[in-house]
Amino acid sequence: MSKTIVTSKNAPAPIGPYNQAVWYGDVLFVSGQIALDPATGELVLDSIEIETDRVLKNLEGILHTAGLTFENVLKCSVFVTDMNDFSKINVVYGKYFKEETAPARELVQVAALPRFVHVEISLIAGR
Repeated sequence: MSKTIVTSKNAPAPIGPYNQAVWYGDVLFVSGQIALDPATGELVLDSIEIETDRVLKNLEGILHTAGLTFENVLKCSVFVTDMNDFSKINVVYGKYFKEETAPARELVQVAALPRFVHVEISLIAGR
């Protein structure tokens, strides 16, 4: 089995030596996304809710380029710099995932994230 790189114009270009997503068989591994607006290259940090929404829109852009939706997501990893934002992030996250088909997930607090954002989300999806 070989890997296939996925690149979407609907998500920001990588800011390091990695790809937005990689297919391996029927499994898509999507790199962590932060709140960079792909149209402007600017960070969207107005509030944790707006930041989380931008992150999920970036993930959605990559999924759509790969021919998938949030229904295909098997696992999400959510990294935050302040666990007090958990409930606010959860409200926005819940707008993208149906509770009955939501993926497995962890949400962990970390000391810092790239570009000093407040939330980063990566995911694994399948066909």
